[in-house]
Amino acid sequence: MSRVLGAILASLGLTFGAAAYAESFTGSGYTAAELLSPCQEADNDARWGEAAETECEQYILGFVDAMMEVGALGAQTGVCPPNVNTADEVRWAYMRWIHADYTTRRAMPAADALLQTLKSSFPCN
Repeated sequence: MSRVLGAILASLGLTFGAAAYAESFTGSGYTAAELLSPCQEADNDARWGEAAETECEQYILGFVDAMMEVGALGAQTGVCPPNVNTADEVRWAYMRWIHADYTTRRAMPAADALLQTLKSSFPCN
């Protein structure tokens, strides 16, 4: 694992063993609702939609890549993000997952919500 990725994960309070990963990203400070906003605006607002889509999808891609790098996603964990159009597919799944129980889920750390989205929407076949 690269030093930069290790430093980022450590700043989130995560430690990783072989294929173990945190079940909660508490303390990251970025909520599910805060990530949901640019994800939704990417489709709703022609004025800043492109910038919002970039913010949302770059967060998603960074998260998925980091989790893959540390072995927290993939066949060994039973969670397999899509290989094609990953950012868009996960973005749509994330928005559906949050809205399914918005009152409860909006205050979660964004990383927790994204991990739960991946677990529920992208099981390995």
